Amino acid sequence: MKNQKMKSMSSKKIKKFILITISALLFLVSVLAIHIYWINRPKAADANTIAMARIDIKQPIDQEDAAIISNWLYQQKAVDHVLVNPKTSIVVFTFYPLASNADKIISHFKSALPYKAERFMPTEKQMQSGCPVARTSMTYKIYTYFKNL
Repeated sequence: MKNQKMKSMSSKKIKKFILITISALLFLVSVLAIHIYWINRPKAADANTIAMARIDIKQPIDQEDAAIISNWLYQQKAVDHVLVNPKTSIVVFTFYPLASNADKIISHFKSALPYKAERFMPTEKQMQSGCPVARTSMTYKIYTYFKNL
């Protein structure tokens, strides 16, 4: 009888431990899912939002041209940072979208400077393949699951 009571108590302790463990795991998964949703939810642009744009120069440029382009872009309202690669004739810049927009900056760029240029806009396929790790990660799958609920 004493042996039976010990088995019963041991069984109750194991069940209680399993129940607490499962509850804790469910709680942690819920917290993670809420965190992922909160971080990845669409947000309206604010004063601290920075966007990025790319200009493809349709002609060869050298280091002197790169300096001219960089200096000109830095003088534009809302431009934060500029990178010019003379080898690839690509210009990438960041800007504050509440103060200006990329189309306006690039339009002004085309009219003010003597370079054949156009804004690079990625296709939908390119946008989807932007970060291959994100699409296969467990956190992305959890986020997608809760997003589609």
